[in-house]
Amino acid sequence: MANIKSAKKRILVSQKRAERNKSIRSKVKTAIKKVDAAIAASDKAAASEALKKAVSEIDKATQKGVYHKNTAARKVSRLTLAVNKLA
Repeated sequence: MANIKSAKKRILVSQKRAERNKSIRSKVKTAIKKVDAAIAASDKAAASEALKKAVSEIDKATQKGVYHKNTAARKVSRLTLAVNKLA
């Protein structure tokens, strides 16, 4: 256990950030699962609606520094491609 005050603060801050990041990642994963479920059901309308929400969640996560911008772009690209293949 840390003895120095600043080290104790670092521990608390890093725990808070880890919880926040975990929550944000969970929201993104849930949004992606909803898109995948709509694709599996071959429901183009539901998939495109879920895609909008998923892209929004991914963008928010990127702005907050949870995902790197290239990672976010890759996730969005793959989801969009999958939805567009439904036709």
